[in-house]
Amino acid sequence: MIYPKIALAQSIIEICSAKGIHNIIISPGSRNAPLTIGFAQNPNFKCYSIADERCAAFFALGIAMQTKKPTAVVCTSGSALLNYYPAVAEAFYSQIPLIVISADRPQSKIDIGDGQTIRQENVYLNHSVFNANLTEDASVENDLKINKAIETAILQKGPVHINAPFEEPLYETVSELSVEPKITTLEEEIPTKIIDNSEEIVSIWNSAKRKLILIGGINEVNSIDEEILENFANDPSIVVLTETTSNIHHPSFINSIDTLITPFDDSDFKELEAPVLITFGGMIVSKRIKAFLRKYKPAHHWHIDTLRAYDTFNALSKHFVMEPNDFFKDLLPKTEFKASNYFSKIDKIYSLRNKRKEEYLKKIPFSDFKVFEKVIESLPKNIQLQISNSSAIRYAQLIEIDPSIEVFCNRGTSGIDGSTSTAVGSAVGSGKQTVFITGDISFLYDSNALWNSYIPKNFKIIIINNGGGGIFRILPGHEEKPVFNTYFETSHQLTAEHLAKMYGCNYYKASNVEDLNENLNKLYNGNEAPGILEVFTPTAENDVILKQYFKELV
Repeated sequence: MIYPKIALAQSIIEICSAKGIHNIIISPGSRNAPLTIGFAQNPNFKCYSIADERCAAFFALGIAMQTKKPTAVVCTSGSALLNYYPAVAEAFYSQIPLIVISADRPQSKIDIGDGQTIRQENVYLNHSVFNANLTEDASVENDLKINKAIETAILQKGPVHINAPFEEPLYETVSELSVEPKITTLEEEIPTKIIDNSEEIVSIWNSAKRKLILIGGINEVNSIDEEILENFANDPSIVVLTETTSNIHHPSFINSIDTLITPFDDSDFKELEAPVLITFGGMIVSKRIKAFLRKYKPAHHWHIDTLRAYDTFNALSKHFVMEPNDFFKDLLPKTEFKASNYFSKIDKIYSLRNKRKEEYLKKIPFSDFKVFEKVIESLPKNIQLQISNSSAIRYAQLIEIDPSIEVFCNRGTSGIDGSTSTAVGSAVGSGKQTVFITGDISFLYDSNALWNSYIPKNFKIIIINNGGGGIFRILPGHEEKPVFNTYFETSHQLTAEHLAKMYGCNYYKASNVEDLNENLNKLYNGNEAPGILEVFTPTAENDVILKQYFKELV
């Protein structure tokens, strides 16, 4: 086998192999040549070459999201690794294991005017779980740092940075290893399955006539046992609110939070107010539920997560460092159902809201809202659905999605910058047919995501092109003025047609319901190449139609 001559590069590659790192995304460059040569020549790795570093890192994040295993990205020195930063921040807040391996100049070359050098050590300090700043020569100390970085990515489910200085010559190879790196054993802590001081928790639970369970994004599908969900559904004192990205379904759960609570006034909110709030899963999309819980604070807010608990509502009273499934398996057998009209009252309101929603959707013209209804009801079963941020995920939260569909969105930092790249990486990582729904600005911003040769032929993109950042029309304070159109909405006349042609994708377009239905069928059935369906909606009418929806729910 061929190895890089530089001993430090050999150590990094051998330790990655020993730790079971398989997927390596390489951003082409010169300083990282020793790593590129070693990873690409080793059959233990599956290597991908993606030139745009920002896209490469989000592609890696998508693979890691689906495989639940660390994925490595490798880049040259200089500003290259700064382009990884958006994905690093997303991985940090979404708890996704990502390993950044950056080649660097030796320390003596930093800050003396040498080319392609920046201060690379600890560059991700605020958004990483470990930083391994290596020295030039292979050593036990370096080996321990590399081991520690990989183990921390696994244990803390987050991004780590390994910074490796290499001196020229960079391209020399050898046929035998010159190192025998130290490999440490991962000592994984077994998470507790028993609730500490459960008597107090059981007492609070049993005495509460209202318990609100709010479930955020969950990448682990089927992570909660069916009997636990049935227990929630059968307890009249429990209301369960689920986000689209929770991937948890039950007919009695409220899966469109904004549809329920947007029309509420203060007296209505009193009906929803609960002394006990239990949360698990990732970040919450609904701004309205966050505002409600910050105003009507629960006496007890328990968050269940093996790693972190954010005090999102300024009311956090207890962090249970457990898997949610283990928490409820321990708690529920010790509890009893409480006589209450909490669920029945809220369910009655929600049922009425859904009836009004159906009536409203039947009468509205072609618009973003109508398109989301038609697109989501058209989705094939058992696929993976990726959704971009901004208005796309908010519209998706209003529409019922088939329970067989797994739904994902980058909600760690809620940015639009890498949504397409993440969707492509997720499609590669899962092997499942993937449909990606995105807005026009998000798609254009990350259009380099299509600049790679790994996109599956059954990968589908649906672009809702409303001529700008439609989310800003929905937010308070919108005024139709030149400053708004130019600097907030980013009005444009661009389409994806020529990009689709350049990247070899099938292209379809629609601007009415008939064309939409016809071209959705073509999109799903055309699997000889990836497909893009661009749907054009009326810029000035979309926000009016959405705002009127919430008024007509009452």
